[in-house]
Amino acid sequence: MLVKERMSYPVITVHPEMPIMDALDLMKKEGVRRFPVVDKRGRLVGIVSKEDILHAAPSDATSLSVWEVNYLISKITIETVMSANVVTIEEDTPLEEAARIMADNKFGGLPVLREDKVVGIITETDLFKVFLEMLGAREQGVRVEVLVPEVPGELAKLTKAIFEIGGNVLTLGTFLGEDTENRDVVLKVKGASAEAIEKAVRPLVERIIDIREA
Repeated sequence: MLVKERMSYPVITVHPEMPIMDALDLMKKEGVRRFPVVDKRGRLVGIVSKEDILHAAPSDATSLSVWEVNYLISKITIETVMSANVVTIEEDTPLEEAARIMADNKFGGLPVLREDKVVGIITETDLFKVFLEMLGAREQGVRVEVLVPEVPGELAKLTKAIFEIGGNVLTLGTFLGEDTENRDVVLKVKGASAEAIEKAVRPLVERIIDIREA
């Protein structure tokens, strides 16, 4: 799966000269937390988040009056608070690579470029939606979590056993196990009862961690 398949688009961009309160109002209206910042030629020059804007406001300890505070805030522009060193990705980047970059750098979102033009943005919310889809969180069935040996062919044995009792594997995800010798496997299965699935897979796995209707 590539970034272009799950990014948010069309992307809303702002200009460096925009007052920060106008940008904050736009964020509230559109239900987003960050904007790519582009110049008049449409080139990316920065990224601004809701946190960047809120941190620009004076602290509660200020001695300024509310009118003075509002006046000063009205003069602050996006250019003052944005992050200029922006990490970007291309639309053909694998989704897991985008997720790795975001996790390693604690980024909430990455602008997506096509020939130096911003065509979208991939955010932590987009990745959460993929996670829900990958594990079948919105589909009815039996959720099965098992620990299997890290040996070639184990997944094939598992899915074959479920097929033979009339089950249909809707989703399947593999994760790091308890050590290097095993893997944690999570499946969502339709067409077979939890009892039948448990009986079928128990001889094939190291341990059944969890099984339930979900």
